[in-house]
Parts: sequence; C-alpha cells; structure tokens
Amino acid sequence: MEVRTDTVNGVRLAYAVHPGIGTPIVLVHGVGSSLDNWGDVPKDLAAGGRTVIALDLLGHGQSGAGNGDFSLGSHACAIRDLLDHLAIERVHLVGHSLGGGVSMQFNYQFPQRVESLTLISSGGLGTEVGARLRAASLPGSEIVLRTVTSKPVLRTMTWLSRALGTVGHAPGILSPRAIAKLERLQDAESLTAFLATVRSVVGPQGQRVSALERLEHLDADRVLIIWGDADPMLPVQHGHDARDLMPGSRLVIVPGALHDPHTDDPALVTAELLAHVEAVESRLSPA
Repeated sequence: MEVRTDTVNGVRLAYAVHPGIGTPIVLVHGVGSSLDNWGDVPKDLAAGGRTVIALDLLGHGQSGAGNGDFSLGSHACAIRDLLDHLAIERVHLVGHSLGGGVSMQFNYQFPQRVESLTLISSGGLGTEVGARLRAASLPGSEIVLRTVTSKPVLRTMTWLSRALGTVGHAPGILSPRAIAKLERLQDAESLTAFLATVRSVVGPQGQRVSALERLEHLDADRVLIIWGDADPMLPVQHGHDARDLMPGSRLVIVPGALHDPHTDDPALVTAELLAHVEAVESRLSPA
C-alpha cells in the first residue's frame, strides 16, 4: 500500500487507503507495530471490493507522537480526527492486540461511528499477558531495549533465525516479524512511544486496563472475535470469555496461529472479516 502522511490537528498521521465500495474497513494495529503488520489482509479485503484504510497509531510507524499522550483515549481521538479529515462518517473497525483495546475505546467514545467491531487477539479482555510486555513495563526496561535493538544484537538474531530455520527450530522471538518490530525501536522517538504505550495498559502483574465491564454495552450481533489457539501473548481463553459475556457475538479460532492470526492464516481471517461486515450490513439495510 502507498502510505500517505497528512497533518491533522497539528499531528502527523500516516495511513494507506485501498479504494472500494461500502462502509470502509479500518485496520488498527498493535503496540510496537505499524500498518505493515497487516500483511496481505488489506489487499485481499480490497480484492473483495471493500474500501480499506490501515493507519499508524500515534508514535508508531510514520505517525507523529502528538503531545506524548499514548492512552487508549488519545489513540481513539486520533482515529476520529483522521476519519473527519477523510470525510468518513461510519466504519467497520478491526483492531489487533492493543488495537483491539483502542477500537473498543473508540466504540465507547464514538458509538455512532462504528458499524461493526472485530477484535483480533485483543487486549483489554483479561489480566494475563506475555512476559515480554510485562518486562517492558518495568522501570529501566528502556536500557535493556536499547541493547536488544542495537545493530550487532539484531544481526546476531537474524543469523540465528536463519541458522535455526534451516533445521526447523527457529522460535517465534527470532521470526522475521519479531526482528522487524525490534528494528523499528532503534528510533528514539519510536522507543519512547512504545514504552509509554505499553505502560499505559500493562504493568508487572499484567494488563492494567479492562474493557470487560463495558462489553455489555456493545451490540453483540455486530462483534466478531478472532484468536489464534497457540497465542503466547494473550491467552485464547480471553476470546472465549469475551464471547460468553456478549451472547450473539461470534468467535473464530484460528488453528495453529500465534498472536498474529491475520498473518498466520490471512485467507481465513480475510474470509471471516468479509463475511462479518457483509452480514452486519445486510441486517442494517432497509427491507
């Protein structure tokens, strides 16, 4: 996708658009990622005829840091500002990991602008979270991350990934996707934004922000939940619990997928997204 950057209310926001028809699908990535995290999903959704918008959250990718507020509410307001800038009133919102928490916050603040909600391996649905994010929330973690993201260390990780990959034993922490995320943190502004974002929602004991008490206010018929059954970052049980709290919502489990089911099985996730938004629109259409 061709990434555009516009200054909106004094903040640089980066986004990419695949033009199509119908209510746009907006893709919201997770912490430490960018709109590139979606892989083939935007292209495949566009091939299904949909308008697709992928964006970089504040302090991520090519978006600016704004005033340094990386709370869920600040991210939600930045999405609102971008939609206003693009003259888009309503959207199908799709959030991955932190992006799921941001999407639920957006729905809470601007419910009239959300046609449907899809939560992919979403944060905010339980306290448990992977050890790496808990560690990143600790004081002094920036010192460790500066070392881990140094060029010599990343070169060594890349070499190990290739060497272990030849014998089929490369762990997820050495995957090209994981290394690419670490490379983004070499930039001081990106590292600051990453740590501030993590610490706004995660502490040493786990997730600090919960959306569970707000789920009853969602229109469950418009909610799709997608989770990998081997997610090491956020347990799949969170997806089951959220579905139970929202009778009428739908839960799709992606076999063998880790924390990024949309890149582990893009065909399945794309098909489920298209089916979901089309089903919601058919119910909302006048007879």
